[in-house]
Amino acid sequence: MKNNSQYIYKDGKKLRTGYTTGSCAAAAAKAAAWMLCHQDICNQIKIDTPKGWQLILDVQKPTFNETEAKCCIIKDSGDDPDITNGIEVFAKVTFQETEEVTIIGGKGVGRVTQKGLQVPVGHSAINPTPMKMIQEEVRHVIPYPQGVQVEIELPKGEALAKKTFNPRLGIEGGLSILGTTGIVEPMSQEALKDTIKLEFNIIKEKGYKKVVLVPGNIGEKLIETFFNYKGENFIKISNYLGYALDLCVALEFDDVLIAGHIGKLIKPAGGTFYTHNRISSTRMEILTANLALLGMANPHLIEIMNCRTTEEAMTIIEREGYKEIYPLLVGKIVDHCEAYCFDQVKVHVALFSMDQLLAKSNSVLEMFKDEQN
Repeated sequence: MKNNSQYIYKDGKKLRTGYTTGSCAAAAAKAAAWMLCHQDICNQIKIDTPKGWQLILDVQKPTFNETEAKCCIIKDSGDDPDITNGIEVFAKVTFQETEEVTIIGGKGVGRVTQKGLQVPVGHSAINPTPMKMIQEEVRHVIPYPQGVQVEIELPKGEALAKKTFNPRLGIEGGLSILGTTGIVEPMSQEALKDTIKLEFNIIKEKGYKKVVLVPGNIGEKLIETFFNYKGENFIKISNYLGYALDLCVALEFDDVLIAGHIGKLIKPAGGTFYTHNRISSTRMEILTANLALLGMANPHLIEIMNCRTTEEAMTIIEREGYKEIYPLLVGKIVDHCEAYCFDQVKVHVALFSMDQLLAKSNSVLEMFKDEQN
């Protein structure tokens, strides 16, 4: 078996990366497609990931006949404490008359029942990046115009989903197929905080006086898309906003831009600086309170409180004409974060949905302009 892992070294400890359920699904689908075409056993399969790394994965439980092929990949989460580590991710591939690659969720893959997620209501909980990976890898083996159906199965998915937040998010019957990079990076708290600190030090050594904080890949991509900015001063802070702000003060940065999805950034609008959902689950409370201050009627406030995600709540906000909530939240995020820093750092904020810039500080564009000069 090829070693697909890379490592983070810190204080003599070696933390191993893994690969996502999305990568597993794409690899299983590609291997099954290859077996269906060649009518032979496939023992290993190579795929590309959005991270830019190639994976060569062992194929488990391969079976095929003239009409379908099926196999699985074993999920490896590396040193990340992931509940899905070691699960079997199956793909079954069959030919179909239409020209598309149709991807569906089978046993153990959840189904979306609430608005506000990246997947529409009624569809299998297979996120857009894994969906694209599966389509592309299958097409490497079975070119257009031959149609293919791919069914992803997680035999232990339904049982494991009860130990996740999926039911609260409106995903029923199983787990989600996830991953924006295809790679699982270790989430050990101390190791992650050490890595964040190291990145701060590197950016400081490069001479930057301003830094961009994003929770993860989504925030970075949104900044690149909406502001055409690709500086070297991005830091992914995960849930550690307070820790990152402390470092901004300690290293004497002049300005910080905090950018990301409203589901994360609404929390510092209520004075919360560790944003993990297990610790801080007050998104709807903060949103409802601020909408009440703007005069939203009580029946609509009740609707907001009953939403499972901020994306779902945004449809009500737009319907009722309360978009002024977004600049209000930006102002409160700025105020709380600057107070947290004892006004020693100038804070800027860009607040996004999954595909829109909702609101920003007036000074954001000036910050980018200065950095690019």
